[in-house]
Amino acid sequence: MSAFAGVAALAIGAAAAVAALLTLAVTRRPALAMSVLLDLLLAAGLLRLTGAPGWGSITAVAGLVGLRQVLAAHPSRAQENRAL
Repeated sequence: MSAFAGVAALAIGAAAAVAALLTLAVTRRPALAMSVLLDLLLAAGLLRLTGAPGWGSITAVAGLVGLRQVLAAHPSRAQENRAL
């Protein structure tokens, strides 16, 4: 992985935590905050894959995708997403 991609992935990961906390503070909706967090962590994970990806990175990104899918399929989330 290039140095730029590593730093960018780290910055996006840190921004994910800040954005999720701000979303939770403003909206008081934990499901929305989790969605913001997972989306940005997925972006950071995909950016990490631009270098020489190892099985650990691939597994982490696949786990994030799976977690996003499971949470999006949850019945209470489906109703909340329609309200957006």
